[in-house]
Amino acid sequence: MEYGICNLAVIPLRAEPSDRSEMVSQVLFGEAFEILEWKDKWVQVTTALDNYTGWIDRLQVVMLGHLAYKRLLQTPAPVTYRAITQAWKIIDNTVIYLPAGSSLAFLEGTTSYIGDQRYDIIGEIGETDSIANVARSFLNSPYLWGGRTHFGIDCSGFTQIVYKLQGIALKRDASMQAQEGTAVDSVLTAKLGDLAFFNNDEGRITHVGIILGAGKIIHASGKVKIDSIDTQGIYSDELKRYTHRLKIIRRYF
Repeated sequence: MEYGICNLAVIPLRAEPSDRSEMVSQVLFGEAFEILEWKDKWVQVTTALDNYTGWIDRLQVVMLGHLAYKRLLQTPAPVTYRAITQAWKIIDNTVIYLPAGSSLAFLEGTTSYIGDQRYDIIGEIGETDSIANVARSFLNSPYLWGGRTHFGIDCSGFTQIVYKLQGIALKRDASMQAQEGTAVDSVLTAKLGDLAFFNNDEGRITHVGIILGAGKIIHASGKVKIDSIDTQGIYSDELKRYTHRLKIIRRYF
């Protein structure tokens, strides 16, 4: 088995081995993956964080040894907390702008080592904030299918990265996240940080958001925003109507 790691700010993970294929997720700096198949200029991978499978450009792959991969699984790397953290790539004296939630693999002091490359983190790495403040830091981030950063994010990417910044690993898609955690009886007993899930007409879970309390939810729909929530679902204060039908609420900590 072969393994790799991301040494760019963010790599698109595509459904098929084509530049025209939809982006189903993103791999952030320092996140590792298992290599399943090589096909022309593409590599099929499964991510270590959430076991999500997709294709990335082989030019964006940095190989990682088995022991190093195992070490990352056993001892997860520290993560970045700012919307942007600068990493100085020593070998060519360039700067990489890391999104929040990037993993500082094999960190020693303020230096992250990926393969034979050294990346010095500029400024303080920082510490996590409350889940409410972390979630609010994404306000007005545009909706982007498959996105996981402040510069474009989808609903489950939003919940996943906010939870990653709280030290909790979630699966990638809303339907997958809904199978984790423990059930909450009602939105009336929901607490700050609980996840609310919403279904379509076929009963399939298609949306997720983070409960803020006091009848409010923060979620990515068009952009990351705060709306009202009750026993029926999300009421858009902007559109003056219900936009998402509540299915279940789950708790993870």
